[in-house]
Amino acid sequence: MLKRILAVIALAVLSSSTAFAAATPDYFKGKTITYIVATSPGGGYDSYSRLISRYLPKYLPGSRVLVKNVPGAGNIIGANEIYGAKPDGFTIGMFNTGLIYDQLIKRQGVMFDLTKFSWIGKAAYETRALLLSNAAGYKSFDDVLKAKGPIKFAASGIGAASYNDTRMLADALHLNVQIINGFTGNEGEMSMLRGEVAAQVGTIDSLEAFVKSGHGFFALALSGTPKELPGVPRVAQYLKDEHGRQLMGILQSLSELGRLTAGPPGIPADVLGVERQALVQVMKDPAFLADAKKLNLPIDYLPGDAVETKIKAALNQPPEIVDALKRAAGGG
Repeated sequence: MLKRILAVIALAVLSSSTAFAAATPDYFKGKTITYIVATSPGGGYDSYSRLISRYLPKYLPGSRVLVKNVPGAGNIIGANEIYGAKPDGFTIGMFNTGLIYDQLIKRQGVMFDLTKFSWIGKAAYETRALLLSNAAGYKSFDDVLKAKGPIKFAASGIGAASYNDTRMLADALHLNVQIINGFTGNEGEMSMLRGEVAAQVGTIDSLEAFVKSGHGFFALALSGTPKELPGVPRVAQYLKDEHGRQLMGILQSLSELGRLTAGPPGIPADVLGVERQALVQVMKDPAFLADAKKLNLPIDYLPGDAVETKIKAALNQPPEIVDALKRAAGGG
């Protein structure tokens, strides 16, 4: 009887030790973490992902992090792959917040539920703005409102954040726009230089090089705080109804969730906790912050539990707003 009791105690101690090991960075020692980026190489998401991946092994000693680009369908394909991965913590990744739109409207191809991802954290605040090309001849956003014909906007493609943001802006302000799809990286800015398109909606950090080079200007701030883009009019002053305010409210919420890192549903809480803490340490690392500054990658960290709360809030929309998003997604 005594031997049996001792055996049970020994087993309990062993189990406890194993659980403890799984809850420390040693869990990742000798392992390879695949970091999926739901975009093509180059561009902001790829840059953030590669920089984060370079520093993660420092706080998960003995691990190796490999970046894997899985582009397509406005980040849906990459997000699907992350969502369907084994929940052991060895597959994580980054995708854009445009997928919130896709889940709300139940876009074809979506095989994930954003509320069920294992959220690790987010790296930045993505303030959105409307960029106008100097070549288009507009001097202010008021000129855009007075334009008679449709204004050509560059966008990545149907389902991408740039497309969804442009459709939402057009719906909220009743703008006559024509979206030209298929641009990736800085191809939209090149098209603006050639005079093929006049405008683009995107994040400040991805478009400010075009402005600093003297080729265009930010005509309207769609999100962020008054301290950002001083002197640039804010979208709130042009909103005439509650419908428009709700749509731009969603855009503001999504701007707070830039450069997300997540894993598949079901990563054990202790393993997820280790990854969350590692990302916190990366975000505070002086060398990381210095590199981010050199690469013009603004950092505004938010932990995984806070990201999860904001994601759920963004997905909690009334039927009339979901219907509006569906119309926008269809170009209506």
